Amino acid sequence: MIVRPLRTEDKDQWQALYDAYHSFYDRPGLPQEFFDAAFARLTAGDPGDFHCLVADDGGALLGLTHYVFHPHLWFPEGTCYLQDLFTADGARGRGVGRALIQGVYAAADAAGRPRVYWLTQEFNYAGRMLYDRVGVRTPFIRYNRPL
Repeated sequence: MIVRPLRTEDKDQWQALYDAYHSFYDRPGLPQEFFDAAFARLTAGDPGDFHCLVADDGGALLGLTHYVFHPHLWFPEGTCYLQDLFTADGARGRGVGRALIQGVYAAADAAGRPRVYWLTQEFNYAGRMLYDRVGVRTPFIRYNRPL
């Protein structure tokens, strides 16, 4: 398995993984336009937009991660937000998630942004077991604007 940037020929496999990710977070049935727009952004090469890494096992994509670099007032070098991380059901427990996080760490280091953060839902116990090994849990509590 290798971790590499997303390619245009990955669209169908990427979409299947991203759709499963949204289903995991109770957002099933997103329209095709959503996936088309997201994929176009991820493959446009805009350094100010989201990036994608995939875990590739001989042409089969086992997982994905999306991340973005952004400015931060406390840290002049900026920071990296890891927004999405997903491993296919049949590939869990094989180090895919860890490899993808390490890929984001490497990308952040290469960009001169050593700080990387992410969020997860409390019920994501399997993910949190990994995150406790590769990151440091913070005491922050998140709030959203009511819609």
